[in-house]
Amino acid sequence: MRAAVSFLTPFGGARRPGPRTLDWFPVVGAAMGLLLGGLWWATRRIWPAPLAAGLVVLADLGITGLLHFDGLVDAADGLLPHLDRDRRLAVMEAPDVGAFGVGVGGVALLLRWAALAALRPGVLLLGGLWCLSRTGMAIVSRTQPYARGPGGLAAAFEGPSRLGLLAAGLAGAFALAAGWRVGPGLVSCAAGLGAGVLVIVLARRRVGGYTGDVLGASGVVAETVGLVVAAARW
Repeated sequence: MRAAVSFLTPFGGARRPGPRTLDWFPVVGAAMGLLLGGLWWATRRIWPAPLAAGLVVLADLGITGLLHFDGLVDAADGLLPHLDRDRRLAVMEAPDVGAFGVGVGGVALLLRWAALAALRPGVLLLGGLWCLSRTGMAIVSRTQPYARGPGGLAAAFEGPSRLGLLAAGLAGAFALAAGWRVGPGLVSCAAGLGAGVLVIVLARRRVGGYTGDVLGASGVVAETVGLVVAAARW
């Protein structure tokens, strides 16, 4: 669990992840979402909805150390332009940011803020969506090829498959979201899951598998789409 916290957040110290680290991704994701949901509820009682939403978006960037947002930006720069496979991987590894990354990152932040501002605070909604996104990252790491070949990120998680635990994490994510509002919560989680899968499908077609940036991108996209769907006029 400590390794999962260390891997997914700036906290927990420097710990090398191992095969069992992935088993704790759903738990850490749910805890992050519930924490942000509590902040959302508290700030909404003090400030207007737009400002409270902005503080939640800022807090999310802080507790993730911008790790997943950086993955979204890098993946957009690597996967969306017309490039060959090797060039795509090189672009995602480079520290600079291009137009695709700036555009996709800006739109993602705007949509997250707008959705949170439009919704009433839902602690369980964020718990479910954040659990969903981290569970999805773990499942991808267990089931998809690593685009950069042997070693690297994939090597740290090598070990016996424990997909049963991750399936339970997925079920837990849907249960949390349903605890917010049954119909809208389940549809929001399903939409987020589908959006995250599309990111992985795109990466599989264009670079042959996932990278750390692709995992981050799939998680942010899943959360963002889930929030947008939840904010619909049900």
